[in-house]
Amino acid sequence: MKTTFLPLLFALVTLLAGCSPGVTVQKKPGTDFSQYRTYDWAKTDVKSADSQNPIYQSSLNDNQIQQAISGELAQRGIRQATGSTKPDFYLTYHLYIDEAERTVANPQAVGYAFPYSVSYRGGYLPINYGYWYGSPRYRTSYRTETYQEGTMILDFIDARTNNLVWRGSLVDAVNNPARLGSEFSRTAKEILDEFPVQKM
Repeated sequence: MKTTFLPLLFALVTLLAGCSPGVTVQKKPGTDFSQYRTYDWAKTDVKSADSQNPIYQSSLNDNQIQQAISGELAQRGIRQATGSTKPDFYLTYHLYIDEAERTVANPQAVGYAFPYSVSYRGGYLPINYGYWYGSPRYRTSYRTETYQEGTMILDFIDARTNNLVWRGSLVDAVNNPARLGSEFSRTAKEILDEFPVQKM
């Protein structure tokens, strides 16, 4: 069942301590997260620089990501509401894929090499690669490369008040756009590691 919600103003506290590297967490102060035992999916949001590329708009990706999230929540005793039962909270995620640039180093070894041989069965066996004379030195150059950067935002919305009560987000490189479902499934698990309700 797809559910939409009205955005409301809310107060959020950013938690900088205790989070996995790269994961940003915000939550509504004073919220008792143990009260949330059931959920239903709200409409997801996927945006990319190349919005016409069908690889970014795939129900297969959505299903894989939702299954990963549902599995993580089930381990915390939180399950999707069934039938006409109203859930305790609505769950949605936002994916943003865009091009970004980064600077990478290209260290190049600089030194002196000479052929050498080893003793083998009473004779000498020449080795066809060089041996570094002393410790090699490195000369570093830099280059700028373009890559796909993905942002995932996972939102928990109280179904009674329509208030956003918890948000987790993570920005990381997209290594294989053809496997967005797998990559963002792993991202979702990293985000949910910071959810206040622990695994059972």
